[in-house]
Amino acid sequence: MSTWSHTTVLLNEAKDALITDPQGQYVDATFGRGGHARLILQRLAPQGSLVAFDKDPEALAEAARIQDARFSIRHQGFAALGELPAGSAAGVLMDLGISSPQIDNPARGFSFRADGPLDMRMDPTRGQSAAEWLATAEQQQIAEVIREYGEERFAGAIAKAIVSRRREHGPVAGTAELAELVAGAVRTREPGQNPATRTFQAVRIFINAELEELGQALKGCLHALQPGGRLVVISFHSLEDRIVKQFIARHSRAVVDRRAPFAEPAPALLRALARVRPSAAEVAANPRARSAIMRVAERTEADLPAAMHGSIEPPPGRPKAAKAPSGGSATGAAVTRGGQS
Repeated sequence: MSTWSHTTVLLNEAKDALITDPQGQYVDATFGRGGHARLILQRLAPQGSLVAFDKDPEALAEAARIQDARFSIRHQGFAALGELPAGSAAGVLMDLGISSPQIDNPARGFSFRADGPLDMRMDPTRGQSAAEWLATAEQQQIAEVIREYGEERFAGAIAKAIVSRRREHGPVAGTAELAELVAGAVRTREPGQNPATRTFQAVRIFINAELEELGQALKGCLHALQPGGRLVVISFHSLEDRIVKQFIARHSRAVVDRRAPFAEPAPALLRALARVRPSAAEVAANPRARSAIMRVAERTEADLPAAMHGSIEPPPGRPKAAKAPSGGSATGAAVTRGGQS
């Protein structure tokens, strides 16, 4: 059992927004350490069920501890939500970003708080690590990733420092070394924030193709949700929340085909319901909750347009020069049921 603990954010709020039919099939698209999943199972009737997704082997190990025949987990990222049967889900929950155990364990390489290998992969068994990418990426590509995904105004100087270090002393291999390079390149400080925060966020998002997967997952929800089914998404930074907000807004209005302006508009696929922030008490007890935003929408009765079947809308955002690391997203699904592998 892991020594790294995790406090689930907006736990009861998410459960209450998600579950409308205790006998339905629900999806926890980001199992993590199972905080939401366990509460959902407590709320479901014997006829209900919960399928979870996660790429992290440590999350799969935690899921194996759940001894409940109504529960199963797939070793996949949530981009695979579109593989679920059409209209099969009464609700989908996404709790985006990384969990506290991933941040706190230096071996995972997500944090600058303690030195460790510069890995940053959600699934360390697949794809290219952050160190491997930084060892070969061009300076322009590094700068674009840090600027776009970290919203870092000193991205150019940071990329230059990384490439200069690579030429003179070899590639950056550890989290402390990267944090030190970034600190030397960032000329001003944001109150209460380590200067490496934005760069670490940017590299992690890129290595795991997080925004691309989010766009695919949201599209998959339109396919998987039944009429009246709930979409509940908790995000922790502006890039994620912007994608979710725009997706819900775009699909919550009727669409007029400009090529046929007198035709009946295509009906809205979603109905926006709520935007929820953590309470002051929750933030006081768990400071990592302070940036969380939960958005809730409901699937309408409208059929998915034929043009949307089998196609994925590109999400805003991968820098033009930045190609996703090969093997960065899971595609094969190993399914574990009732905690038994």
